[in-house]
Amino acid sequence: MLLECGPSVLAGMKRAKLDTLAIDSVLISHLHGDHFGGIAYLFMEYTFVATRTTPLILAGPPGLEERVFAVHKALYSEKIFRRLNFEIEYIEIRPGDSLTLADNEIEAFEVPHSAEPFSLGYRIETPDDRTMLFSGDSAWTDAFVEKSRGVDLFLCECCTLEPMTPVHINYRELLAQRDRLQCKRLLLTHLGADMRGASSLEFELAQDGMSVELV
Repeated sequence: MLLECGPSVLAGMKRAKLDTLAIDSVLISHLHGDHFGGIAYLFMEYTFVATRTTPLILAGPPGLEERVFAVHKALYSEKIFRRLNFEIEYIEIRPGDSLTLADNEIEAFEVPHSAEPFSLGYRIETPDDRTMLFSGDSAWTDAFVEKSRGVDLFLCECCTLEPMTPVHINYRELLAQRDRLQCKRLLLTHLGADMRGASSLEFELAQDGMSVELV
């Protein structure tokens, strides 16, 4: 299962020598381009490079199918889009939904962000009973306190050091809230330039190519 698919995902997978055909499903939190815009490049990969014949599941908020089609058509052409030699199954997810994707049990909940129709966070349980909480793009919400209880990993967005926007979490805010979180490990992602360039931070930062084992 691929969680989010921004425009750089395919290039990142190739740098890491990951098999692109190993993806059975893609889980999208919201319909902003940096989170789903890379799906069009996956389609091209599966058409012209690593020929795909098995179905691909795309799951995310309502409107995902229309937006994916619009992006792919804009970047290439409707003719190429219609030439896909594999089936695509779209699953619409709404806040409060539970579903199984690639044998993972997923619970969806709404988070505060400037996305239409809404932005979703996910609590994910793997087949071997490991758990991960994913914030997606979000301002701080107390839902993270409840949802983080006992999870092995909280993959949390942290866009800036200081407050700059009301729709993203910042480092100072997360410091103030950390004692309320009950996850075993906190890993920050969606990092702005000031976060990536900062030193002596009190939280672990996600890095390109990083491998994390849930224990």
